[in-house]
Amino acid sequence: MSTDKTSAKRSGAFTIGGDLTVNRLGYGAMQLTGPGIWGDPRDPDEAVRVLRRALELDVTFIDTADSYGPFVSEMLIKKALHPYPKDLVIATKAGLTRSGPDDWRPVGRPEYLRQQVHLSLRHLGLERIDLLQLHRIDPKVPLEEQIGELKLLQDEGKIRHIGLSEVTVEEIQAASKIAKIVSVQNLYNLAKRDAEPVLQYCEANQIAFIPWFPLATGELAKAGGPLDEMAKRLNAQPSQLALAWLLKRSPVMLPIPGTSSVAHLEENMAAAGIELSDADFQTLMDVTTAK
Repeated sequence: MSTDKTSAKRSGAFTIGGDLTVNRLGYGAMQLTGPGIWGDPRDPDEAVRVLRRALELDVTFIDTADSYGPFVSEMLIKKALHPYPKDLVIATKAGLTRSGPDDWRPVGRPEYLRQQVHLSLRHLGLERIDLLQLHRIDPKVPLEEQIGELKLLQDEGKIRHIGLSEVTVEEIQAASKIAKIVSVQNLYNLAKRDAEPVLQYCEANQIAFIPWFPLATGELAKAGGPLDEMAKRLNAQPSQLALAWLLKRSPVMLPIPGTSSVAHLEENMAAAGIELSDADFQTLMDVTTAK
């Protein structure tokens, strides 16, 4: 069971697409696979324990992708959690192919995206995917064909909502002319904030912003650095402060820290109970902006 200190409920809630309310601190399932995000995990039983523990800690938003493994992450989620509780939202992605460990190649042909959505439905044990995100825009395929196919799948009842990953504001606007975009997943963390304009656009338009690689702190956490000193003062880990900073940064922010360890999962979820003061938040904001 969760406690007040470890419950994801303390992160607050956000409603994706106007009808899917989730606790803002979620779980990213990429790390459940083998090295290079390829193959089975070293400890499959621990992977199952992590997923089940996440739900005990009130996680209601899990992010995965067909390319994690590939398919390993999705099948582990089904093994651990199916039949799913009604309040659990599983987001998955399609549009990146794998030819080996650490190798990612965008493929956005409509027939490929359709195939992958059907495979994800089978591997997750779902009749409809709550949130399907285009993992990358394929530069070799017109955007209207990629988003258009997802819109067709949405109209057929296979997809509930559509999201994007690693996009610019202009790409969100272009995709939004074809289908309603409810989420964006871009690289964003305390140490790397190039996606700030995208976050601001999402905030202005009530689009969920899902920062991947959320725990990165760069040199901010080095001994004697601002994050290190603040963590000691607040009796917390630098990674927890990085998550707390993200949660305070914007109400549309949905961090999805990933791990293959139950202990690390519990540590991450405890970040939901850390309330940064305005002064501490600004200190970290200023240091990051100055880098």
